[in-house]
Parts: sequence; C-alpha cells; structure tokens
Amino acid sequence: MPQTITEKILAAHAGRESVAPGELVTAQIDMALANDITAPIAIELFEKSQTPSVFDREKIALVPDHFVPNKDIRSATQVQIMRRFAKKYGIKYFFELGQMGIEHVLLPEQGLVLPGDVVVGADSHTCTYGALGAFATGLGSTDIAAAMITGEVWLKVPESMKLTYQGERQAWVTGKDLILYTIGDIGVDGARYKAMEFVGEAIEALSISDRMTMTNMAIEAGAKSGIMAPDQVALDYVRPRSNRSFQSHHSDPDALYEQERVYDVSEIEPQVAFPHLPENARPVSEVGTVPIDQAVIGSCTNGRIEDLRVAAQVLKGRTIARHVRLIVIPATPSIYRQALAEGLLEVFLAAGGIVSPPTCGPCLGGFMGILGPGERAVATTNRNFVGRMGHATSEVYLANPAVAAASAVLGRIGSPEAL
Repeated sequence: MPQTITEKILAAHAGRESVAPGELVTAQIDMALANDITAPIAIELFEKSQTPSVFDREKIALVPDHFVPNKDIRSATQVQIMRRFAKKYGIKYFFELGQMGIEHVLLPEQGLVLPGDVVVGADSHTCTYGALGAFATGLGSTDIAAAMITGEVWLKVPESMKLTYQGERQAWVTGKDLILYTIGDIGVDGARYKAMEFVGEAIEALSISDRMTMTNMAIEAGAKSGIMAPDQVALDYVRPRSNRSFQSHHSDPDALYEQERVYDVSEIEPQVAFPHLPENARPVSEVGTVPIDQAVIGSCTNGRIEDLRVAAQVLKGRTIARHVRLIVIPATPSIYRQALAEGLLEVFLAAGGIVSPPTCGPCLGGFMGILGPGERAVATTNRNFVGRMGHATSEVYLANPAVAAASAVLGRIGSPEAL
C-alpha cells in the first residue's frame, strides 16, 4: 500500500505495516515537550494521577521560555513548578536559565529531535520539527500529562497535502515568504487537520533554518503538522548533534494526497502579512505607506543565526528611524554567543536597537516589547491576531528578517531594496 512520509512514521510508531487517513491510532512517542505556560497544568494532572514515575525521564523536555527571565511572581512560580517536578522525577531535559532557549529552536539544536521521530508538545508550534523529517504536533496540556504517563499519543491519522515549490527565489525571499505566500493562497484553515508536506527543488535549496520557518507556520494554515523528507542537508544537521539511531522515511512516488499544489517561487516577492491574520499576505511592493513604532526580530520562527545574519546585513552602517524601537532576540544561548562572536550584536546596538536574552518575549504579548494603544510593529514572529503583541488596538505585520530590519531604518514597512 503506497504511503506518505507521515503515514509511514505513524505506522512505525503504532506497530503497524500501514495506516490510512482517518484511522485512529495509538503511537509511541520519542519526545514530549512543555513550556512554562503549559507544563504546570500537565504537571498538576500528572500528580493527581498518582503515577509513581514518568514513562521515560530522557524523553521529556521542559523548557521555560515564554516569560523568562521571570517577569513577575506568577511567572517565577510557573517555572518553580517545572523545576521541582524535573528534580522529583529525574527528568534529564529541564533547561534552566542560561541553558534555556526558545523551545522549538533549542530542541533541534540539542539533538533531541531526529528524522522519523514522533514528537508531541504542549505548544502549537511543535510542528517546527517536521523540517527534520519528524512527525511533530501540538497537543493540549491534558494530553501531554497522559503522554508523560504512558509514552503514547492517541490521534487520527491526518490526510496529507503535497505542496511543491519550483524555481529559484528572488533576492531577499526566504522560507518565511514562501510560507506566508502559501497561507495567503490556501487561508488559515486551508490545511485544517492535514499534514502539509513541502517538496520540490526550491525546498531542497533552503537552509535548515528556512525549512524550520516553513514547518513552524504550518499551524497558521490549520495543519496538524508540517513535514519535509530528510535529505543530506537535514542529515548533516542532525548527525553531529546526536548519537541516537533513527530511521528516515520518504513518501512513495504513488502515495495518495488529499490535494496537491505547485508554486513557482521565482514569482514570489518578500511578503508582509497584514493584521489580523497570517493569510492577509501581500507582496512588499504592494504594502503602501505603513509607518511603524517597533520592529521585532526573533521568535521560534525567525530567531536563528541565519536570521540574525540577514538582519545585520541590512542594518550594518545604518541607523534605525528615531521613532522606531528595534528589539532583536537570539533564540538560544548558543545563537547569542555565535552572534556575539560574529559581531552581529554590535551591528544591532550601533543601529540603535537592543538585544534581548533568549525568550519568546513580545511574540505572544509576554513582555519586553509590548505594544501600546494604536501602535504598529513589523515582526518576524508567526501570528498577528488582535492583541497578540499588546493592546487590542495595536497591529502586528509579519515579515522576514530582512524586511523587518529595513523597515526599522525606513520607519515604515519596506524592502531592503528601498534603502
């Protein structure tokens, strides 16, 4: 029976030869993840179950990243709950401040996600790990509590949609632009409970960073997961990071898909998603004059070293507009150190920006960059819902790091070419 990569991974973890879309299966998991917002709820439920131990202390990751460094007593208490739970049950992968990074950048960097894995996380952007050829999906805290007890997940096998990207990208076009363009095409519910499988020569030409950006935002189209078959680029990324064995899967040539779409990336400009949905994407050349108050470069979508390099390339030798605040957030401590070693942080500071420690920060309206009434921000984050980054009357425009950096200099949303 022909199978997609998603179906093969789920079948292997369900102890089956094959599975079909719509089937309910119980699959063994390779990693369960939770953060400082979602973990305390799962921990409370776990403790109520009176289970003597977690299913595997090396297959659970607890990453405080949303409100750290702790912004108030409540956020400090949330992390304290995680810390005590990790100590009580001997959980290996609790990331204390100093080791902590934004979870969906940190786990791949630490070699905790490999091709063929099944990963569940109490965060919707867990789908990021599909860039490495894993089936990864977000769950609620109750389901994560069950996963920590049983080591299993119960789910419906999703239908797959095949998205093929051909051609050569224009200047300044990144994975962020490809996924924004795609969401603009299919809508925020266009992939509802489906596995978005990204293929084609243009995908193969992307860095791991850009691939993770695309799978990260699969949830913004309503998808259950996003996934890419592991090629040499992916294997070269994971092998130095882990000694754990893994199995790579690839879709059969005659596998069945719920739908297929083909995109010519040579026709795609840098994209900007207008408020208040990621599907409101339009080419940067059609943005018009949109003044901004803030630019944010970071998040689990675009806080990797490649993103910071692009932003620094645009900002070097330039100064941001006087009325604009620029916030740069390296996603992990190692990215922070690498950016420091490469002189990128000095570029950001010289331009008039500030550099934050690794944190989700303003992405979800947490802290360190909250917008006031009527303020506008251009951000490399993944969501621009009403009130997402602050006041209900504020506005968030999604863009790639080059556009965000150029906009900070221009004082309005614009392309690097406008400089």
